[in-house]
Amino acid sequence: MNSKMTLKIPIQVSLITNEADFVLAKKIRYQVFVEEQLVSSEDEFDEFEDSSRHFLALQNNNPVGTARWRKTEKGIKLERFAVSESARGYGVGSALVKAILTDIQNNIPQEKDNPLLYLHGQVTAMKLYAKFGFEKVGDKFDECSIQHYKMIRFLY
Repeated sequence: MNSKMTLKIPIQVSLITNEADFVLAKKIRYQVFVEEQLVSSEDEFDEFEDSSRHFLALQNNNPVGTARWRKTEKGIKLERFAVSESARGYGVGSALVKAILTDIQNNIPQEKDNPLLYLHGQVTAMKLYAKFGFEKVGDKFDECSIQHYKMIRFLY
């Protein structure tokens, strides 16, 4: 077991509703994806910023993680999960997934058709998503020079 997990530092995750918090989220994404993983800024920041619901995770009132979700023609896509290096191993990723799944349930009516949730999970993060019922489908693929699998589950 990771010794960091035993420290139980509370994590607050909330929907981003103002520009200041969105700037903090973009800073985390820049650090994780552009600086650490060498993704180009053009690939990281895309045309879906305005059509997505973004979230910010705080630990001791410090911004430490972010993620977003959006509707697509294929279903509901969860994406841009990023956790600051110093906050990894404390449950920030799990808190983000939980908050997003709750938000989706609160904003997508339970209809006859059960909405498909999907994501492109980096190989190193697949265990996190699997804890929430996501299953890999298809072959491993390269996205921005990082190995991924498509992972799916249904909302209800």
